[in-house]
Amino acid sequence: MTKRAYITTPIYYPTAKPHMGSAYTTMAADVYARFKRLDGYDTRFQTGTDEHGQKMQHAAEKLGMTPQAFVDEQSAAYRDLAPLLNLSDHNFIRTTEPRHYAAAQHLWSKLVDAGYIYKDSYAGWYCVADEAYYTEAELIEKDGERMAPTGRPVEWLEQESYFFKLSAFQDKLIEHYTNNPTFIQPESRRNEVMSFVKGGLEDISVSRTTINWGVPVPGDDKHVMYVWLDALTNYATGDGYPGEMPFFNEAIHLVGKDILRFHAVYWPAFLMGANEPLPKQIWAHGWLTKDGTKMGKSNNNVLDPQELINQYGIDAVRYFFLREVPFGNDGDFSHERMVQRCNTDLSNDVGNLFQRVLSMVAKNCAGQVPALGTLRTEDEALLQQAAALPALVRGHVDQLNFHKALAAIWDVVGAANKYMDTQAPWTLRKENPEQMAHVLRVLLECFRPLAVLLAPFMPASAQTLQTQLNYHVITLEELEQAGQIGLTEGTALPAPQGVFQRFELEQAA
Repeated sequence: MTKRAYITTPIYYPTAKPHMGSAYTTMAADVYARFKRLDGYDTRFQTGTDEHGQKMQHAAEKLGMTPQAFVDEQSAAYRDLAPLLNLSDHNFIRTTEPRHYAAAQHLWSKLVDAGYIYKDSYAGWYCVADEAYYTEAELIEKDGERMAPTGRPVEWLEQESYFFKLSAFQDKLIEHYTNNPTFIQPESRRNEVMSFVKGGLEDISVSRTTINWGVPVPGDDKHVMYVWLDALTNYATGDGYPGEMPFFNEAIHLVGKDILRFHAVYWPAFLMGANEPLPKQIWAHGWLTKDGTKMGKSNNNVLDPQELINQYGIDAVRYFFLREVPFGNDGDFSHERMVQRCNTDLSNDVGNLFQRVLSMVAKNCAGQVPALGTLRTEDEALLQQAAALPALVRGHVDQLNFHKALAAIWDVVGAANKYMDTQAPWTLRKENPEQMAHVLRVLLECFRPLAVLLAPFMPASAQTLQTQLNYHVITLEELEQAGQIGLTEGTALPAPQGVFQRFELEQAA
């Protein structure tokens, strides 16, 4: 039976160029996708851009452009993230594509046929920046003005609208959350959503007549679909909707915590109403800050992924954010911590370890995998810890605990460094060359799972490490089947080379 996995990022709203926050989510999704493929899963990975709505139309008008020309230009910057972030095979979806129009209109028609969409008039507080209505109770006061909970301005809006009967799904949503306790993650966000839904749901407006930039409502071209009904459908579009959706039951949607309500309440309600399958999980991550301050144009501290990658390299950037920030929490970036991670974790702990061992093999073992002697207790302990690593990392990645997966890998790195210091093969070289060869072989065997399991996180660096070991596997199953000993004595190894760069804080800052 085919094992399937499906991971999605939010579709990004391209009124501004990509920042490190969107890059972070996309990198996390790519790690999950790469790991699942390594673990033998038929994997779908999707990202893209959300291109409709009043905010997008206004932005185009300010520049004297048509909305389509504007989104074509803006969306390209997000598509260009793929080579910059070294993304694996993925689907990039745009909500202006014909396939998406067909999917959104099909979902609308099913909701109409099921009796969950009706026409009425609407008056309420609307936030253009959030593309959302808010109740009076949700508004906040700021400088004497009413504001959305996000701190953005609202306006009173009255218009004819189609409505979705969200109120009909309160009990069904609570039942689904209760029966599927990991549907919303992390748990703190699940509790927030449960509280919101138990507080009562009101029907929501799902169309607009004040703009024409959107998916036309089937049978009523005066209306375009409310951007969230349109946008959320992208996850189904990417899996072939309105046809068969073979991956959708395994879908994990990664979203920012500020858009959790739309994904955890509106989206499953739309799908329930249309009698369509629900995704497996909604995962809300936190926000990134820089030096303890929230990133934003007003603070002049937005991290440009291109600049950061030019400075440190993509693998170091991927490692830092996935190791430093527990997924689901807010995370902070500083050059000081970045340099520390690069120099300590990468250059010292891993890079220096591989370099020392491989250099000794090159000089003292004719550049070939040395012989293995009789295993002692200390050898078995290291080899067993390394052999147990695939299952440990698998469990953490399945829970999107990327930082714990990397911490587990570094536990083995630390054990290998300690083993080398204790065994001192440089001393054995003169006293007992056979034992030196044995110790180096044990370390090389320990390196195999390290080089393989680092690949989802740091693809290019891991490829270099695997090449230096002359060891390549296609799936995690092959690595696990090999057990503790997987190298062949006498296999030629290429000349070792440095993999990770060191940095000076003054230059980085």
